[in-house]
Order: sequence, then C-alpha cells, then structure tokens
Amino acid sequence: MGACADELVCCTLASGPDDIVYDYGAPIEDTGADCVVPELPEPAAITKNSKLPNPFVRLDGSVISKKSDWRCRRKEIRAQAEKYVYGERPAPPAVVSGTVSNTEVTVHVEDMGASIDFSSAVTLPSTGSAPYPAVIYLGSFGGIPRDIFLNEGVAVITYDNGEIGTEHQPEGNLKQGNVRSQPKRGKFYDLYGGLHSAGLLMAWSWGASRLIDVLQRTEQELIAWDRLGVTGCSRLGKGAFAIGLFDERVALTIPHETSTGGVPAYRIADALPTEDTNGNYWGQLWFSNNFEPFVLNTTQLPLDTHAFIAAIAPRGLMILENPHVAQMGAPAGHMAALAGSKVWEALGVLGNLSYFSDIPSSTHCQYSQAYTPALVRSIQRFLAHESDEPGSIRAGTELNASDWIDWEAPALSDD
Repeated sequence: MGACADELVCCTLASGPDDIVYDYGAPIEDTGADCVVPELPEPAAITKNSKLPNPFVRLDGSVISKKSDWRCRRKEIRAQAEKYVYGERPAPPAVVSGTVSNTEVTVHVEDMGASIDFSSAVTLPSTGSAPYPAVIYLGSFGGIPRDIFLNEGVAVITYDNGEIGTEHQPEGNLKQGNVRSQPKRGKFYDLYGGLHSAGLLMAWSWGASRLIDVLQRTEQELIAWDRLGVTGCSRLGKGAFAIGLFDERVALTIPHETSTGGVPAYRIADALPTEDTNGNYWGQLWFSNNFEPFVLNTTQLPLDTHAFIAAIAPRGLMILENPHVAQMGAPAGHMAALAGSKVWEALGVLGNLSYFSDIPSSTHCQYSQAYTPALVRSIQRFLAHESDEPGSIRAGTELNASDWIDWEAPALSDD
C-alpha cells in the first residue's frame, strides 16, 4: 500500500493490489468505475426527509465503516445525482483527440456515429515554468480576476461552455411554449441528441472532461493536467461545481456564488423566503428534466448538495459565496458545506475544504478582495504545490445546524 506523508492532502481511495493514493490530483476521471450501484427508485417511491440525508449511509441502508468505502459510496452519490438532478452522463467517447499550444487547446470528439470540434483559449502566466498548473475558467462573466491565478504561475484556460450546451434565451420563460419538451442545443446534443436527459450543467461538465482528456493524453509539456482547477461565477459557478463533482482529475474546484443548482442545499433554498428550486428549474435548462418531480418538493430528494460537496472529497474545494445578495442562497450554501464537511473530517482531509462568505457588501459576482488570502492559499496548496496550509470555513451568515442535520459521522478506519 502507498503511503501519505500528510493526511490533510492524501487519502487512500481503494484497497488491495491496485491501491490509489490521492495526492492533489486523481489519475482518472472516475475512480469508482468498477463499483456496482443498485437500481435507483423512481421519485414517487422515495420516502420524504425534511433533514439533510446522511451521506455515510449506502443505498442498501448500511453505514460505511472504512475510508476506502468512500470510493464506491461516492459512485452511488454520483449515480443519484445523474438520475435525479443532472441527467445521464455518457460513457467516455470512442475517440477524443486534440492539440495543446501556447494559445489554445483544440478538442475533437467522435461518438455515436457523429463528431464535434471545439477549442479553448490559453493564457500563460508570466511567472513560473512549464508544465504550468492551470484553471479552467467557464465563460467570461464576472468572478475571480484571472490575474490572481496568473500571478501565482497558473495558466488560464477559457472554456466556452455555451458552445457545448446552449442556454435558452430569454431566461425565465421556459414554461412558455413548453421549452423543456423541445430539443436542447449545443455540441453535446449534436452527439447525443437534443432530447438527451442531460441538462446543461451535465453537458458542460462532460465537455470540460473532454478538454481534460486532451491535456492528459496529448504528448505535451505545457500544461500539468494533474494540477487543474475549475471556476466560474453564478450559472458558470454551477457548471464549475458539476465539473468538479464528476471528474476526479480536477484538483481544485472553486464555485463562486452559484445559487440553487450549485452549492446551496435544495431543501434549505426552498425554505428561504428569497430563493427556491422553482425559479432555477424554470429559469434555464441547467437541470435535467429528471429534476421536475422535486421542484418545490425537495424533501422527496434522497440526497442533497451536501452529498455532492462530500463527493468531491478528498480533492480541493474552495466555495466562495455572497451573503449580501439574498437570491444566491448563501445560508443554504453554508449549511451544505457544514454537513458535507463531516465527510471530509471523517476521511481525515478536512483541511482540503474551504468555505468563505464573510465579505463586505457587494453585488452579484463582484469579486471581493476579502476572498483573496484564503483563495491564494488554496491555489498554492492544490495547483502550485507550494503550501500545505489547510483551509477553513468562514461564514458571513449562519443557520442552526440542528434544524437540518440529525446524524453523526461514523469513525472510519484506515483499512
């Protein structure tokens, strides 16, 4: 078995002759590909639960007892995420190829008898040396200034997620003309069909994974594919969160002010006076149509976003929220982070999780300099590999944890 020098940055994910020991970045997209997931019930057969469900409980009702159990428990959570929230994630495509240069990454994908091509711009830092760590930056709307990454020697890869899955415009009128029953648009749907169950967040996540495929498989020494981050703000933060959830090659996920559909717990969002699942489900095609039975009925969900946060463990996660814009649902995000953190702590990797919403008043996706010290620590820890300083949870608004969490984390053994 491999050894971890620092339990805060390492965690055994498997046992036996093929041990995988995590050290900042997992080597493959899905370490749980061999795990067997039981058949999932249809929404109407699920028992309602007003609390955040216990993430340590397997689908068969047993409780995990070892750290190595988390690998297959994570697979169950992802399977539930697909069936009830995001839609199906296609298997890795038959063909993925491309190129990597100082200015762009090109991606060619062939699957299901069709092919697509897309590219992402590359901006190299003026400090550091190749192979550079990199952050996949969704779109161009607000969020973290790119210079923060570039000044830390991290390259920026600008990913045009809208090319992969195209949002319906104008936002917020999906019920008019029953848009959800119509084919979705974008290169993901050119491959898999406009009526595929995947919502836009899954399509964006899938496309980012194909970009990572090229970085990993191409003989190139420019970008360190095993030191990748992903970030975005608002809807792009929802996308960044989904990318980190479904691809274990992402070493650091930084969702910023995601609102519902990202970090905030669905149950709690529906309980808040200013934010709910109805507006986000019908506002755009972010969710799969599979989510419709749970709209304003989130106690029917067998899991919540705290489990998605937990499923990113033991990799790096830095959540940035804004409690001054009520629509962003920061109280629901903070509670999701607190509940999810119990898994990180049980795995011995609590220092890999950071949450920060204690900022001065600001508008949506207006970057606050209050984030910077903690953000830079995460960049140095997971991308630059220049620091082992652990993260922390620092909230600007809080709820009563006992109102939402009625379970305790088990003590997980090392083998």
